[in-house]
Amino acid sequence: MAVSSELLARLAATRTIDLITYGRRTGLPRRIEIWWFHVEDRFVITGTPGRRDWLANVRANPRVIVKAAGVELPGLAVEIEDAEFRRRVFSTPHTSWYSTQAQLEALVATAPMIEVSI
Repeated sequence: MAVSSELLARLAATRTIDLITYGRRTGLPRRIEIWWFHVEDRFVITGTPGRRDWLANVRANPRVIVKAAGVELPGLAVEIEDAEFRRRVFSTPHTSWYSTQAQLEALVATAPMIEVSI
């Protein structure tokens, strides 16, 4: 499915989404309400350092569904390991809340982070 530039702009302006992953053991859909960010033309989901079921599910099965801006879109998620990009994500004004929860270096090194391609 090709996503129009108008829809991409609406998605980029949306902060809170529903992310549906598939359980790593059961294969059943799992929904979580979560923030995402549009950074350097990439849709990024992150969190504070720690274990996350949504990340474990993505590692087992990268297929996801994003519900945002009044639409439901299939996507693929991949873990972001590039430290420089991770640093840029955590250095944007949109993600400033995370720096109140952990030091920048801890966020870059250990926070969960994925990119969702739709």
